[in-house]
Amino acid sequence: MNAPFDQLFTWLKDHKITEVECVVSDLTGIARGKIAPTNKFLQERGMRLPESVLLQTVTGDFVDDDIYYDLLDPADIDMVCKPVSDAVYVIPWAIEPTAIVIHDTFDKFGNPIELSPRNVLKKVLQLYTDKGWKPIVAPEMEFYLTQRCEDPDLPLKAPLGRSGRAESGRQSFSIDAANEFDPLFEDVYDWCELQGLDLDTLIHEDGPAQMEINFRHGDALDLADQITVFKRTLREAALKHNVTATFMAKPIGDEPGSAMHLHQSVVDIATGQPIFANADGSMSELFRQHIGGLQKYIPKVLPMFAPNVNSFRRFLPDTSAPVNVEWGEENRTVGLRVPTSGPESMRVENRLPGADANPYLAIAASLLCGYLGMVEQVEPSAAVEGRAYERRNLRLPITIEEALTQMEECTTVAEYLGAKFVRGYVAVKRAEHENFKRVISSWEREFLLLSV
Repeated sequence: MNAPFDQLFTWLKDHKITEVECVVSDLTGIARGKIAPTNKFLQERGMRLPESVLLQTVTGDFVDDDIYYDLLDPADIDMVCKPVSDAVYVIPWAIEPTAIVIHDTFDKFGNPIELSPRNVLKKVLQLYTDKGWKPIVAPEMEFYLTQRCEDPDLPLKAPLGRSGRAESGRQSFSIDAANEFDPLFEDVYDWCELQGLDLDTLIHEDGPAQMEINFRHGDALDLADQITVFKRTLREAALKHNVTATFMAKPIGDEPGSAMHLHQSVVDIATGQPIFANADGSMSELFRQHIGGLQKYIPKVLPMFAPNVNSFRRFLPDTSAPVNVEWGEENRTVGLRVPTSGPESMRVENRLPGADANPYLAIAASLLCGYLGMVEQVEPSAAVEGRAYERRNLRLPITIEEALTQMEECTTVAEYLGAKFVRGYVAVKRAEHENFKRVISSWEREFLLLSV
């Protein structure tokens, strides 16, 4: 055994784990993999999966054959999946002692699989390492609790809380409204503590039974793993309490959407000191360039923040989500907010990613944009003071078709993330959108059936 696998072996034995869920993330963020008895897992030291699972859409379909066979071996060969020794988590809700082990993916020659979201994030982090930098992130996850509903044609409704009543009106930051679901969140916090997830605060957001859980700042790859596990943990806790938890970007019409806000900063590896602030506490030139890079390249990677047609409903007019890459200090109407902080905590909050985004890809895209700004020395626009919702100069694509075209045509994104990844990701999202366009909506039936 090698040292990392020795560490994993010891952890599984110490926790008396009898079953292992071996998982990788597909492009959507769905966990794909196999479930194995611990002894078999330790014997095989990983698993093999068809590489084609990485070109599977959220509906379970695949991209067109010409793209499929151009990006993948025609024989539909397996990729080699190796366990990550420090990405292992207990499953508290399982009947038998069970663990999730996240895997990295390689081809038969040991090269990282380009289509793997976790590998995409690792590629971006290596860019920082090569410059002597380490990014620090702090994600904020918004989500809705809803009544369970078997009919997808019916609108979602707020669930009943401990009082036996559903919320009415806006309950932003209400302690009482959050306490309506205390039993559920007690399970969430207990389970996350057992899993070693770095949760921080719980906040009631604007929408009915819309909540936000913040993560403590830390390593980008570790937090992407944690968000992946957290989303499943929350869903399981919700099911236990007979409600549904959803990370859809816009699950309820006329209510605010759900975001995955990303706070990001950078430290110097050699000194451990932040590089976004000068000695006097003012913003450093690198910080300004980081913001400039976000402004320049976010429109080119927007599908990694807004991956579904539903994602763009969050960007509709008169919503609380910014649809721009303006920046400003303590301004929630801009896409890039700089919170008030001391020099050691100088950071930018990217408010554009939706809660439905794959955490590996959203974090990778956000950090890449900032990195490119620093290496290209991109100057940002002037900071916005006051309301920015109506500003037009730095607005984003408003449809997924337009966003995918911009991503596909950006040679810089392909250079840094890999042409194969960009082509595969765009193809999957286009296949999903084609599937969506075949569905006749209730709006069409209501207003067109007897009127046209």
